[in-house]
Amino acid sequence: MNEYENLKLDHQLCFALYAASHALTRAYRNALEDTGLTYTQYLVMLVLWESDGTSVNSIAQRLELNSATLTPMLKRLESAGFIERSRSSIDERIVEIKLTDIGKNLKDQVAKAQQNVECQTGLCDEEFTRLRESLHRLTETMAESAKKAQAA
Repeated sequence: MNEYENLKLDHQLCFALYAASHALTRAYRNALEDTGLTYTQYLVMLVLWESDGTSVNSIAQRLELNSATLTPMLKRLESAGFIERSRSSIDERIVEIKLTDIGKNLKDQVAKAQQNVECQTGLCDEEFTRLRESLHRLTETMAESAKKAQAA
């Protein structure tokens, strides 16, 4: 019936990534439940644990989000006591995000949750690393292709 092999659902990289992403997001949602973080808040906290005291724009760029999407999430993290938002003393247009002690101390609990999810993948360390690196390469290649297409 389907004369195009490349149009079979099981042959689609996009669907495989979509399904895997949903499975991982569900696993993180369950693992993070006791921390009080949603999956997207978890991603914000990862950025802050790497680089505390960074701007909203820097976080947005790192997560490939726009600041309008990020701001409500930051407000919820602030209400939960995990972060503090303040205007930069150098440039008032810049909003800086800093971890509170509660936010810093959450790192140990979240590290255990992440390890739990990693174990659920069923991948050995080498497979896990190879897959992650391949996905980063795919993302970079697709971004470069999009830039070239826009320039043309």
